[in-house]
Amino acid sequence: MVKISKNIAVSETGFIFNPTTGDSFSCNAVAADVINLLKENQSIEQVKARIIEKYHVQEAELDKDLQDLWLQLRDNNLLESY
Repeated sequence: MVKISKNIAVSETGFIFNPTTGDSFSCNAVAADVINLLKENQSIEQVKARIIEKYHVQEAELDKDLQDLWLQLRDNNLLESY
């Protein structure tokens, strides 16, 4: 299960802030939506369904993009678990 650290802040414009480290990052609207849905304790399947519905993307493409996002979040210490 992918879980975003609780203290991570994400703005509507895709600005991500980690108050623990003071690091900030930017992301696109899709990534911001994914992060916010995960912060709402949505399951991966729920997140995927919402993103597919909202952005009309193919599931295979979304799966690849999510894997890339998980790696970036993990590498930047924004996940509680992976």
